[in-house]
Amino acid sequence: MDPTALGKQKTKSGALLNIKRDLQFWDVPDLLSSWGNEEGETDCCKWLGVGCANDSGHVISLDLSSISTLGINDYMLNWIVGGKINPSLFELRYLNYLDLSFIQFMGSRIPSSIGTLGHLRYLNLSYTFMGGEIPPQLANLSNLQVLDLGYNHYTINSLKWLSHLSSLIDLRLNGINLSKAYDWVQIVNQLPGLTTLELGYCNLRDVVIPPSFSSVNSSASSLSILNLSNNNLSVSVFSWLFNFSNSLVHLDLSVNQLEGSVPESFGKITALKLLDLSRNDKLSGSIPEAFSKMTALTYLDLSRDKFKGSIPEIFFNISSLEYLDLGDNMLEGELPKSIWNLSMLRTLRIASNNLSGNLPQTSFQKLKQLERLDISRNSLGGVISEASFSELSELHYLDLSFNSLALNIHSEWIPPFRLRNIFLGSCKLGPQFPKWLRTQKNYSFLDISNSGISDSIPNWFWNLSNGFQSMNLSNNQLNGEIGNISLDLHEELFNDNLDIDLSTNQLEGVVPSFLFKVAAVDLSRNRFSKLNVPCNINGHTALKFLDISYNELSGELPDCWSRLKELRLLILAKNKLAGKIPPSIGSLTEIEALRLTGNNFIGELPATLKNCTQFSVIDFGGNKLSGPIPTWIGENLHGLIILSMRSNYFSGSIPSHLCHLTNLQLLDLSLNDISGSIPKCVSNFTAMRKGNLMEFKSILRLVKSIDLSSNRLTGEIPTEIVKLDGLVSLNLSRNNLHGQIPHEIGQLTSLDVLDLSRNNLLGQIPRSLTQIDRLSTLDLSNNNLSGKFRPALNFRASLVLHSWEILNCADLHSQ
Repeated sequence: MDPTALGKQKTKSGALLNIKRDLQFWDVPDLLSSWGNEEGETDCCKWLGVGCANDSGHVISLDLSSISTLGINDYMLNWIVGGKINPSLFELRYLNYLDLSFIQFMGSRIPSSIGTLGHLRYLNLSYTFMGGEIPPQLANLSNLQVLDLGYNHYTINSLKWLSHLSSLIDLRLNGINLSKAYDWVQIVNQLPGLTTLELGYCNLRDVVIPPSFSSVNSSASSLSILNLSNNNLSVSVFSWLFNFSNSLVHLDLSVNQLEGSVPESFGKITALKLLDLSRNDKLSGSIPEAFSKMTALTYLDLSRDKFKGSIPEIFFNISSLEYLDLGDNMLEGELPKSIWNLSMLRTLRIASNNLSGNLPQTSFQKLKQLERLDISRNSLGGVISEASFSELSELHYLDLSFNSLALNIHSEWIPPFRLRNIFLGSCKLGPQFPKWLRTQKNYSFLDISNSGISDSIPNWFWNLSNGFQSMNLSNNQLNGEIGNISLDLHEELFNDNLDIDLSTNQLEGVVPSFLFKVAAVDLSRNRFSKLNVPCNINGHTALKFLDISYNELSGELPDCWSRLKELRLLILAKNKLAGKIPPSIGSLTEIEALRLTGNNFIGELPATLKNCTQFSVIDFGGNKLSGPIPTWIGENLHGLIILSMRSNYFSGSIPSHLCHLTNLQLLDLSLNDISGSIPKCVSNFTAMRKGNLMEFKSILRLVKSIDLSSNRLTGEIPTEIVKLDGLVSLNLSRNNLHGQIPHEIGQLTSLDVLDLSRNNLLGQIPRSLTQIDRLSTLDLSNNNLSGKFRPALNFRASLVLHSWEILNCADLHSQ
């Protein structure tokens, strides 16, 4: 090799190796291991991601995106390459193509030396975690045609530097905060060759068109792809974008602040192939018939807006449509017959509207290209025959749920498709279990709930696909037993996301042990009689949610719950379980909710439960539990939101330690044998005050409540209780409380129910009660109260003041 060429080769190789030296490869092998080293004479032009000019041998292309994008999948970005930009990069001064996207440069800035790469025509630094200000030297790249800086953390107050890049044809700044870059419209108008502009997720404000704007010498003559999604733009953007009517092919205005009707001027953008106006929740009116003039459309998304009226028949003259989403609007009336003639459709979604009428039996027969069909959550009716699906070999997503549809399918039918998502909830499928499901080996989601099936579950059904994630067979009349399945045969199925809902059926027998390998299982409202916790279970158990309430479980619970370390929610309410609560439940240190209501459990609460410090809900009501209320509840379970121990045999006093439960919103100790006084520290239940709204979504939306009724409490009602001004219900009835009702009780202005009956209270009825205008029930009967109670005119409660009189508001105001 010529010594001069050899020297140049080593210079180029050295610069590239310096670049590699400052890169880090996380949890993966060295993805650039094929690159040479200082001693070798490997031709760097053959290295991965390196391109050279044929004549001069100069490095003109460096593309490291191929190694960094190995960490990208359909669900997440997983950065596997990081580090910093080595200054040797700028020795490659003949570069015209540079792609460093998806390499995490950890907040570093774009080096000012970038301006020395004057030959660059393509620059991609997207998803690199870079920040700071854009260096003004970037404006020196006058040959730049493609610039992508998207999804970084730059500080940009002005885009004036862009006006120097007159060769730009493709500009992508997605995900960069441009809320202070008020000049973005003016700058874009100064880039005459621009064909692609992507400014999604940029926090853009309203468009202000300068008086000097001229569409003749601006990008209006060339702009074909415009993405302004996920911003704060209003309808003022329309007057600007309609200047591009002759060139626009792709327009995305989804997730903005558009409101009112869609202008008829859209009909002038006749070259448009993609239009996305979705998720503008103030965009209303009818779907304009002007859309029918956009005969080149292949993609149209008008979902999650507020469109009303019927779907225009003429709208379906657009025979080129491949993607149509009109879902989540307020459209009504029948579906136009012409919709079934859109033979190019791959996705059809009209879910969650008010559409009605009966579908033809062969509705979908002509949609041979269809891959996704979703007409759920409407009021559509009719009978759909198997002939309707006969040509849909490409279909993989089917959602007909929550309509009044019936499927007339022969028991031996073999579908032409292999579905991955099957949603047929509330469709008429029964009474027999649909045998055609046997052919669907690849589904991930299955919902055939409330579908009129009154049959047993066939054994073949449990040969689940490897991609299985969720199954809902609830609200049918499924009967018989579920045979157990060998865990060894299905070990590959189970992961942390699987859920099975068999609730509200007539299933019986033993709860099969294979279900303990699933993440979430709902067997509530069946006839299961025996629960065998698999004490000898091997391997990982993913079970987080188990609900077997309202069944016929009997006997004692096995004491091997330590095998189910992941369990978060356990509901065994309304069964016939007996014996003591097994201590091993205390080993469920991640558990958040435990409901054992309505069984026959006896004895004291196991002290091991104090280890369950993640508790939000404890409900032991309606059992035969006894002993004192443990102090460790208040000492250890600081996250409790619900504590219900009603209707048991608990005795002793209310421990003051309960006052440590500052998150508590519902306390029910009623129907026990508790004595002593009500602790004054109840005012520490700060979540029961106004402005402290919490919600435990897996159980119920809470009504802030205290119920201590039907015990043997003595002493006075503590005045501190009036600080809990978020209380909706307070029941202290059927105790031995004495003294006066606190005069300040009217401060509990959120009360809907107040019951202080059957105590030994005395004195005047506080006039402050009239301040509680939300009261619907007030019972002060069977006490020793005196005086007259004259409610205000807006007082609405039904009153029980004496044991023999029940007065409503009208009675009181007439007295």
